[in-house]
Amino acid sequence: MAYLHGCERIDALDSLILGKRVGLITNHTGLDKDLRSTADLFSERYRLCALYAPEHGIRGDLQAGGRVDSYIDEKTQIPVYSMYKISLDDDIFRGVDVIVYDIQDVGVRFYTYIYALTEAIERAARLGKKVIVLDRYNPLGLIKTEGAILDSRLWSGVGRFALPARYALTVGELARYVNGEFSFGCELEILSCGALSRNDDYRTLGLDWVAPSPNLPSYESALAYVGTVLFEGTNISEGRGTTKPFEVFGAPWLRTDEVKKYIEGLGMKGFKLRECYFTPTFSKYKGELCRGLQIHISDPDIFEPFSLGLYILDYIRKTHNELQIRDSQSERAFLNLLLGTDEFMRNNFNAEEFLERKKRELSAFESVVRSYYLY
Repeated sequence: MAYLHGCERIDALDSLILGKRVGLITNHTGLDKDLRSTADLFSERYRLCALYAPEHGIRGDLQAGGRVDSYIDEKTQIPVYSMYKISLDDDIFRGVDVIVYDIQDVGVRFYTYIYALTEAIERAARLGKKVIVLDRYNPLGLIKTEGAILDSRLWSGVGRFALPARYALTVGELARYVNGEFSFGCELEILSCGALSRNDDYRTLGLDWVAPSPNLPSYESALAYVGTVLFEGTNISEGRGTTKPFEVFGAPWLRTDEVKKYIEGLGMKGFKLRECYFTPTFSKYKGELCRGLQIHISDPDIFEPFSLGLYILDYIRKTHNELQIRDSQSERAFLNLLLGTDEFMRNNFNAEEFLERKKRELSAFESVVRSYYLY
């Protein structure tokens, strides 16, 4: 099928930004179909004055949570300003006429790139500047939503706005939703993807997979991430420091045979679990042998990664005294920020009832966002 990234709509871009001072929020995933960098293309064709870096940096050279400093991009000689883990100053936007966003999203609330976009929308509205989003496909698709809608009390760097864990929107649709529902009033324009439908995802489009961050090396890791990211709030390894991050998880103390038997007894579909061992080269349990499980995804259309991650974590909490939840006494424990709710911490938590209630909330969310669809 024909496919067009927003960044490839040169005629439209020329009419919008040619001759203007441009600020570009991008990283190593801002690529056209020939894998040419938007930053490089803009520096050659337009008056590119500033680059703005999300987590992992403009060129994707930093690990998760790594500090992003302001610097001069070696290739383009354009100044780079960090938009990650710092207190932003409006001055970094004052020298540009228009802000352009071009980053490949993965479609989950706790992936931090989208908050560079929403921060730009909020500030651009205040400064009277236009934001242009160069839209891209959602590798996890535009149909299935999962997880809890984020409680406004738990907004953080890994989650803002009333979004579920998996939101089934392109980044352009997300920008429209946030700008509209939260009344920012930003002058916003989306350069949409040609020939994209709601039935499309990574598998249907035949595109090259460019790891959007160091620990999502494949489509399978991105899909599993929807659920296994929850382990980041615990002392369970989510597979960082292995060749299969988020597809494998474990700990030196994990009784994998028990976990596997329990999950298989639930009758969930679309995946298999395999007992394995791994020794992370960095992150949790660096250099220690871990007992783990690998998720082998057999049918992505029916696989429900969020439910799987929640059921696993709930079972381990009830059966393994070794489990530790970071800052478990705090309402803002990291696990709560990832889940979008503090319900898991309650003594009467029931995973099955929780997931059923969240499905009803997801239906309400889908009704609201439908008016912001572009495809």
